[in-house]
Amino acid sequence: MYRKGEVKYQALALPDRVQLPDDQALAAAETFRDYMKKRHSVRQYSTRAVPEAVITACIQAAATAPSGANHQPWHFVAISNPIMKAQIREAAEEEERAFYQGGAGDEWLAALEPIGTGVDKPHLTDAPWLIVVFAQRYGLTEDGARYKNYYVPESVGIATGMLITALHQAGLVCLEHTPNPMKFLPELCGRPAHEKGVMILPVGYPAEDATVPAVAKRKKPLEQVLTVFR
Repeated sequence: MYRKGEVKYQALALPDRVQLPDDQALAAAETFRDYMKKRHSVRQYSTRAVPEAVITACIQAAATAPSGANHQPWHFVAISNPIMKAQIREAAEEEERAFYQGGAGDEWLAALEPIGTGVDKPHLTDAPWLIVVFAQRYGLTEDGARYKNYYVPESVGIATGMLITALHQAGLVCLEHTPNPMKFLPELCGRPAHEKGVMILPVGYPAEDATVPAVAKRKKPLEQVLTVFR
C-alpha cells in the first residue's frame, strides 16, 4: 500500500512457503482445476441468507491480490440493503434498456442471444448480496494529496478473479454483471469521484430451479488456449 514518503526498497524474508513435491503439486492443481469446472455464473438465487462474515472473508481474500506498485487500486462495496439493491437494479435496467434498444450493434446482440440475457435483472434484487467492484483511477494520501495508480485495469481484474474464486470456494454463486456505462454506481454507493464502478456481482446460493445457458458449458480445448515452448 502506498504511503507518502516511503520511497526506499527494503527486503523481507519470504514469510510463507507453500511449495509441494511435484506429485503433490500436480494432484493439488488437478483437484483445483476440477473444482473450478463446477463454477457457474447463475441468474436465479435462493432466498437463503448468506452471513456477512462469509462475504467479508471472500473480499479479504480478493484484497490480497498483486497490483501495480502494490497500490491496490480497488474498493469493494457489499450491499444487502433491499432499498439500495432496488435502486441499483432500477439504474442498471435503465442502462440495459438503452443497450438493447440500439446502444449495442447487431453483432453484439447476436452474440448474447445464446446466453439468454435481457433488460430485466431480477438477480440484482433476488440475490442476498451485491458486491460492487470499484477501480481507483488515482489514490489519495491521508492528507488528501493525489498519487498515480499503475496498471489499474489489470490489478482490479486480478482481484476480481480472486474474489469470484473465493466465492466459489465458499460454496456460493455469483454473476458477473457489467451494465455500461455505470456512472450511477459511485453516487449510489457513496464512493468518491475518482473511483469507477467496473462490475456488480450478485452473490448467494442458487435457486432450486436455477439454470445456466447450455452454451456456457462450451469451453475452448486446451490446445486453443495454451502454447508451450520447451
